[in-house]
Amino acid sequence: MPEAVHDNDPLVERYLEHVRVEKRLAQRTVELYALDLQKLQAHCRQAGVTLPGVQNMHMRRWVAQMHGGGRSGRGIALILSGWRGFYTWLGREGLVASNPVQDLRAPKAAKPLPKALSVDEAVQLAAFAGPGDADPALQARDHCITELLYGCGLRIGELTGLDAVASSQARGWVDLQAAEAHVLGKGSKRRSVPVGSKALEALQAWLTVRSAWAGDNAALFISQRGTRLTPQHIRVRLKQRSLQAGLATPVHPHMLRHSFASHVLQSSGDLRAVQELLGHANITTTQVYTRLDFQHLAKVYDAAHPRATVAGSKSVPKSKV
Repeated sequence: MPEAVHDNDPLVERYLEHVRVEKRLAQRTVELYALDLQKLQAHCRQAGVTLPGVQNMHMRRWVAQMHGGGRSGRGIALILSGWRGFYTWLGREGLVASNPVQDLRAPKAAKPLPKALSVDEAVQLAAFAGPGDADPALQARDHCITELLYGCGLRIGELTGLDAVASSQARGWVDLQAAEAHVLGKGSKRRSVPVGSKALEALQAWLTVRSAWAGDNAALFISQRGTRLTPQHIRVRLKQRSLQAGLATPVHPHMLRHSFASHVLQSSGDLRAVQELLGHANITTTQVYTRLDFQHLAKVYDAAHPRATVAGSKSVPKSKV
């Protein structure tokens, strides 16, 4: 439980009065500042130091303690912001020579791993034929979109930029004879990506029926009105398709790109090749998939090894067959 406000150091009381009256901050904001400053006072008592006597080394130690105690980077950043404001005010009052929080930053929050489908889930989605009562042309188009996203690891903008035929004006196209997709990626960088046999079959099926909608639009993927599909349109269609296919989690286009990268890395172990296929300028961007791959291997180990520890519980030897 936080300490009562009347136990605050007089300097804290003066500062809270300053932000309440002079800065006219909202009451809730003042209350949050008070709670953060109560934490600061508790640290000072434990360290045997006064508020004006706090140094940068104290702050660093307390940040490490908060981080080690499980507080998030965002939570620590909010606390430091409150403390920084307090010491800025002390400096203006001539009570401290320097701000011990000035150059201190909270630990960066760990980036969450990208979400990827399992191989079985990705194949289930890619092979889904669509509802029986659906427009065959619509299903052919959506099937082709799914196959290219998963089979080539394309970004959504690269997919929507594809034209039906190659030209000097085209941002991208698929060469059926060479089985390659030529796309314009981030930073206007062009790259070529192999197109697998299943994606080629889906593309040929779509091209067979596309002409009924096309009009004069050069886009490879078009709506029934003949307009180039937007990224939002594809997100909605893919989400709907994934649920119709029986997947528990709605799928978005970038999830298929993550799945492509993870599955290629699981099979090949070639990080450089995955970097080239994805069009990453820096391999450190691609290295997240090594973590994703290890996570997959760890799950397999936990499920299969008789001495594995699963979800923090003690390992239980499997019964003999």
